[in-house]
Amino acid sequence: MKLYSGPLSLFSRKVEIALHEKGLPFDVDYVPFTQDEGYRPKHPAVLAANPKGQVPVLQDGDVTLFDSTVILEYLEDAYPTPPLYPKAPAARARCRQLELYADEILMQPIVRLLYRTESAHPDPKIREQRKQEAQKAEAALRDIYPRVEGFLKGQDYFCGVFSAADIGMFATLHHGLRLNAPKLDANPALAAWRKRVGARPAFARIVAEMADADRKLSHPLQP
Repeated sequence: MKLYSGPLSLFSRKVEIALHEKGLPFDVDYVPFTQDEGYRPKHPAVLAANPKGQVPVLQDGDVTLFDSTVILEYLEDAYPTPPLYPKAPAARARCRQLELYADEILMQPIVRLLYRTESAHPDPKIREQRKQEAQKAEAALRDIYPRVEGFLKGQDYFCGVFSAADIGMFATLHHGLRLNAPKLDANPALAAWRKRVGARPAFARIVAEMADADRKLSHPLQP
């Protein structure tokens, strides 16, 4: 099994966490990446597999897949033990929806913080515009955090037991926090969940690897 990944790609790192949680051996190829140029030049294997030219791309024998959600669901079908999704249809659907929430809702304001690890833009007007957008994004995240905390329903994990929903939520929240998103101090249950999940070996490993990649690839954080 081979995974084409990005050192700071939260979607690729989601897949890596899932592979580690399932105990599956895999080779990883980190494609070329810089903060200012992005994923250029595009890796030919990624271009061949994904029309969008984005990581992650997973090759498992004759199967080649892109998109982290599709890959996680494939891994569950092909390698069901240990499970990353509940068995009951309603619980399974909720788990999928929570992972989608992390990717599509929680991620929206975080996108406006991505510039913080790039070189400062030479145009002061654009720098100021980005700063104002970041302030709006931080306000949006402060509104979203209580909703995400509510999804826990007082449980240790989003779906009662550890699942793909925890992988997706953790990956997105961690991506925001490394970009100086608001901390979780006002949301103690969510902060405790993050600490609990982050202590799992698969998560701790990826967090450490991303911190090392940040030291090598990221510029000092912008405001």
